[in-house]
Amino acid sequence: MKNTVVTFRQMKEKGEKISMLTAYDYSTAKLMDEAGVNSILVGDSLGNVILGYEDTISVTMEDMIHHGAAVARGAKNALVIIDMPFMSYQTSVYDAVVNAGRLMKEGRAGAVKLEGGAEVVPQIRAITAAGIPVCAHLGLTPQSINAFGGFKVQGKTEAAAKKLLADAEAVQEAGAFAVVLEGIPRKLADLITEKLVIPTIGIGAGNGCDGQVLVYQDMLGMFSDFTPKFVKCYAKLGEVMKDAFARYREEIQSGAFPAEEHEYKMDDDIIEKLY
Repeated sequence: MKNTVVTFRQMKEKGEKISMLTAYDYSTAKLMDEAGVNSILVGDSLGNVILGYEDTISVTMEDMIHHGAAVARGAKNALVIIDMPFMSYQTSVYDAVVNAGRLMKEGRAGAVKLEGGAEVVPQIRAITAAGIPVCAHLGLTPQSINAFGGFKVQGKTEAAAKKLLADAEAVQEAGAFAVVLEGIPRKLADLITEKLVIPTIGIGAGNGCDGQVLVYQDMLGMFSDFTPKFVKCYAKLGEVMKDAFARYREEIQSGAFPAEEHEYKMDDDIIEKLY
């Protein structure tokens, strides 16, 4: 069954948990879709895990459109959400609507995601007014790591917690259909989840959220540059892949690959006429 923004709301109302993973290519998206994952996020985390950047700030609209369209071709049932990259929506409401529209038209998104609270309410209002579903993102917002002074847990003080709660209510009122809560204390995430009508999707926000999202390279043990505390490794595919690559290299050197079963044949009388 096709997952939509309505599905998200219905799942929260029924107390059913929402599953979300990141993906950046057709083949991976197809596997996730076949596994029944509710939503695929084409995150600007592709800057780190695909393009090798130190942060997400260098990711462009063209990057997001390119990878988003590939994912959309592989996902038949999962709701595809594409991140709006840094400075694609902060500059003006007009820019936000235009760029969100590009992600829908060219990237084939089912929804877009942007970071920020009260400060981006005008953008959320305008994008949703244009008929484009918006997922908000609060807490540890990677595009703001320079302002945060690094990847640090957010909302631990009374003032910070109050602001996060107010921001969550503000993005909901502005029209967001869901909100990602990243890197905040479990109890604060529980409170926000309880107060909001829209679903919360946690990443480093505890088990009380309405759903969870992880970067797939993290949960499969494929990305070792940095592993956050909140990541659970479901398979050590990185080690499996390195072993396969090494055996491939060794078999080429030894002549074991390609073997006879990997070769095409022709009649000997034909090849003899060529000498």
